[in-house]
Amino acid sequence: MRLHRNARTCPASRRLLVDRIVCERWSAVDAAVAVGTSAGTAAKWVRRFREEGTVGLEDRSSAPHRVAHKTPADRVDAIATLRRLRLTGAEISGLVGMPLSTVHAVLKRSGLGRLSRLEPAEPANRYERRRPGELLHIDVKKLARFDQVGHAMTGTRKGQPHRTGARRVGYEYVHVCVDDATRLAYVELLPNEQAATAIGFLRRCIAHFAARGVSVEQIMTDNGSAYRSTIWTLACRALGIHHLRTKPRRPPTNGKAERFIRTLLDGWAYRRRLPNQPTPRQSPTRMARPLQSPPTTRQPRSPATRTPATSPTG
Repeated sequence: MRLHRNARTCPASRRLLVDRIVCERWSAVDAAVAVGTSAGTAAKWVRRFREEGTVGLEDRSSAPHRVAHKTPADRVDAIATLRRLRLTGAEISGLVGMPLSTVHAVLKRSGLGRLSRLEPAEPANRYERRRPGELLHIDVKKLARFDQVGHAMTGTRKGQPHRTGARRVGYEYVHVCVDDATRLAYVELLPNEQAATAIGFLRRCIAHFAARGVSVEQIMTDNGSAYRSTIWTLACRALGIHHLRTKPRRPPTNGKAERFIRTLLDGWAYRRRLPNQPTPRQSPTRMARPLQSPPTTRQPRSPATRTPATSPTG
């Protein structure tokens, strides 16, 4: 059960209210004042308890018992049937002779508002490479910069200017690289996500893994503008690395980097208050701070239980 944020009572406090009135012989006014409600509300819960018992103290739906202009059931079935034939809302509206807004409302209530709901759920395609460096997952997370401490840290909005009056100080970009086989990660905080910056991060990332005896063979990224640029393609060829891109609107394909970003945000970016950060004008040549993860303690599985090293993108 999900109570309203302004609810004065819950099933437990209602039962306490009823017990005080029925069993302990409190007056309705005194019992209502004790729980912060009115005498009329107290009388309502006592009446429901006497008529229905403990079940009467639960919340009820606020939906009306009868809707005068409710769409007939046969029309709802017809709309759902036509939707399963992959017709659009406008086409269904013309066929059944009903307003487009009504058709959309029926489709939304029935869970057929999106055509993707008609397709079966896509099965999980888990994969894991066998050798370190065989595949690296690269992604970027955009973080906003703040010129003052916000309510998430202080716990109150008192004394803070309105959003329109706050000074805009730009963004920082966390570039992340995770090895598919070992989960060894390399992270840098950079001023932008342009192609030249991404190429510099890639070179330093390769050097980081090479210092640990790992030779990089493939990298996987999303379809960001930096990773679709010509200079990125030329840089990958010069480094002898095969570049894979995920399918559009399929972030789970690069899920290892996505999940590491989530861990990074929870454990580093949003966990503690950081000192004031200079604006880009104050620090035009800001250096990156590498955030290297410690060596993984993850035990490799035996070859018999490993998942075949196949990638959804080939």
